[in-house]
Amino acid sequence: MATKPRIAKGTRDFSAQQIAKREYIFGTIKSNFKAFGFAPIETPSFELSETLLGKYGEEGDRLIFKILNSGEKVKKADLQALEEGNLARFSNSLSEKALRYDLTVPFARYVVQYQNEITFPFKRYQIQPVWRADRPQRGRFQEFYQCDADVVGSNSLWQEVEFIQLYDAVFHDLKLDGVTIKMNNRKILAAIAERIGAQDKLIDFTVALDKLDKIGPDKVKEEMLQKGISSEGITTLEPLFNMTGNFDAQLNALKLLLETSEVGSAGISELEFISNAINDLGLKTATLKLDVTLARGLNYYTGAIFEVSAPSGVQMGSIGGGGRYDDLTSIFGLKGISGVGISFGLDRIALVMEELDLFPENHQQNTTVLFTNFGLNESLYAYKAIQDLRANGIVAELYPDASKLKKQITYANKCNIPFVVLVGDKEMGSNSFTLKDMTTGTQEVVDLQSLKSKLKK
Repeated sequence: MATKPRIAKGTRDFSAQQIAKREYIFGTIKSNFKAFGFAPIETPSFELSETLLGKYGEEGDRLIFKILNSGEKVKKADLQALEEGNLARFSNSLSEKALRYDLTVPFARYVVQYQNEITFPFKRYQIQPVWRADRPQRGRFQEFYQCDADVVGSNSLWQEVEFIQLYDAVFHDLKLDGVTIKMNNRKILAAIAERIGAQDKLIDFTVALDKLDKIGPDKVKEEMLQKGISSEGITTLEPLFNMTGNFDAQLNALKLLLETSEVGSAGISELEFISNAINDLGLKTATLKLDVTLARGLNYYTGAIFEVSAPSGVQMGSIGGGGRYDDLTSIFGLKGISGVGISFGLDRIALVMEELDLFPENHQQNTTVLFTNFGLNESLYAYKAIQDLRANGIVAELYPDASKLKKQITYANKCNIPFVVLVGDKEMGSNSFTLKDMTTGTQEVVDLQSLKSKLKK
């Protein structure tokens, strides 16, 4: 019995039209990466498990796709761990490799591995797929692309300013107006945790807080209580859930709340620098907003953090995010190298642009002209012209079979090919071509030079 064709949940097939839209976004992001001075690198689709595990927190580790060992390595499985009920140890013994969860940790590994070949500050961009064993839903997939840009080897806050400008430039070029770049600082979150007596539960605190938009305040409070954060501390935290006002007003409120905290004051100072610089430089389309509940659950962030929201009215999770990580490379043995980076969520950006009908009509390079096929001699005559047209940048093709004209015209219509060239005995005898405009239905006889001129318009 034949197997029913299907794909795994959380993955997708892409048609030519969908790929054209994705390539349009890729091209826009890549051109801006280059304009801002970033150079491309690539890393393997899978890494050693030891490279990835323990870098994303407990929740992140659960979403990592592990690759089972094969052959002789299977015999090395830790069966004693299985007998003892230690499933984590047993699982790790079955797998030495894993699909990459993001591009940042592999990038940190790359920096350390090639540190003697890199000039710091090192600016790189990377556009590759990643994999997460997450529950599939709209805008959330198990296989998706990330488009990252990072700088390592600089503590300067001008890097954060530049990344905000980079976000703004990309969304302006995509004509995706009205996006909001939300910003916070992990130093401020550390100070808040200290203020509510949860400094020893910072990771639990930030992981729970990061879910505020997804599950709401009540569920966040419930999770914090389960993690051992006191009800008194949660009560102190509650005003932050509904903090209002502009950037400066919220900063002033934070100053009062954290006036005795050294780390909190440092975080506020960093936010002020970035905000003042952006106010002076301006943004084309995006709005910068302070969000004191923004946490980004990944463990490696240490300073400013970012998350980009789609324009109001579009129901979609974040379409970008990133932040400062001061000691990520130290996990691979290289200390004192600060980094900061951002990521664009290609798949979600594509969904938002489709919903808002923002893709330009000419984003897909379809075939411009189809030459009819009425036999061997006609096809050879047509193919010489096709070679000339292609050499001049015109997308041309020959219908592969000598079929009835109606069938060939129907094919051109279904493929949205705007022009058809008819080639028969008459055209070959006069060294000409009959050009049919599929939009107007008009036909004219032209020579090769005129054909090139008309198709280039």
